Amino acid sequence: MYKSYYPKASEIERKWYVADANGQNLGRFAANVARVLLGKHKPTFTPGVEMGDYVVVVNAERVTATGTRTHPKLDTKMYHRVSGYPGGIKSVTMRTQLREHPDRVLRAAIWGMLPHNKMGRSVMKRLKIYAGPEHPHKLQNPEPLVVS
Repeated sequence: MYKSYYPKASEIERKWYVADANGQNLGRFAANVARVLLGKHKPTFTPGVEMGDYVVVVNAERVTATGTRTHPKLDTKMYHRVSGYPGGIKSVTMRTQLREHPDRVLRAAIWGMLPHNKMGRSVMKRLKIYAGPEHPHKLQNPEPLVVS
């Protein structure tokens, strides 16, 4: 009889990766980062088990978004947040969001590709996003994440 492999907490090895978003397409880049955060790149991947690695994203302000000539995504894609009060919805375009808070654009795209449950929320804690090329995680010796 064959048994399914279920890793123990002591068997899970987490690495640190640095992903450079300079000139990368937003959706493709977010999908690859989500894959590493979930641990799908490992041969021991098990659904429902947090096996993913830490990912540090740099140059988040330089990510690109595609769109057709009649439907440019930078001006039509909207990000909403709600204060909880009546009439408290605030909307901002992708162009403004990239200019003011570029980390929120990537965070929203990556969160959309993760499970929306307790596991997804804990996986998001292993994601670090920085607008510029500098980051404070040099002590962990992160490896470059090749995103193609």
